[in-house]
Amino acid sequence: MNKDTSTKDPRLISYNTLRKAIGWMGISLPAVMIAGNFLWGHCSSLQDSNSHYYYTVTGNLFTGILCAVALFLLAYKGFDRTDHITSSLAGFFALGIAMFPTNDNSANSCAIIHLPINAIRNYIHYCFAAAFFISLACISLFLFTKSKGYKTKEKKLRNKVYRSCGIIIFIAVFLLALYSFFGDHFHSFGKYKPVFWLEWIALGAFGASWLVKGELILKDSHKKTTPRI
Repeated sequence: MNKDTSTKDPRLISYNTLRKAIGWMGISLPAVMIAGNFLWGHCSSLQDSNSHYYYTVTGNLFTGILCAVALFLLAYKGFDRTDHITSSLAGFFALGIAMFPTNDNSANSCAIIHLPINAIRNYIHYCFAAAFFISLACISLFLFTKSKGYKTKEKKLRNKVYRSCGIIIFIAVFLLALYSFFGDHFHSFGKYKPVFWLEWIALGAFGASWLVKGELILKDSHKKTTPRI
């Protein structure tokens, strides 16, 4: 039975509501950071990455959204043990990103707080970030695409979206790693904030995948046999 319809208790949040909440937070995080920093911090400069907003006037909001995503992922059970373990790991990695901030070295910093430069903390942060995105890509590619029983036309379309989102995340992570290791050879690109935009692309793909999973679009119009969505 589909877990979203197994109970009518209004006190409970449906799985689809949880999925959509995760999706919207993923997609909107960078935009919220930009808007908040402009409106409340009077700073229109993009930071080098989304993580650098930790030090700005929207730092608490950045941490709060990350923690909310983490808690929702930890609460998400999915359809089997593999789903639960993978989403819980993604939630743990999201918490790690928030708890171990990157170094404050943005070229156009809007920082209002400062922490001592710490290479170990910075390394841990990027390890958590890479693991977070990779786990999200795996969820889209290998878990969301699972099926049980008859596949509707909409389910087949959803699988294409899931696979596309997973591939986009992997490509973004690869390019982020490439820029991280060989950034010294790409000085001319620095002014365009490639890390920030690549992270937004990855977050957008992550959010889109979860919104589709939450049946915002491509919902089954009819079901012969309830498919695993």
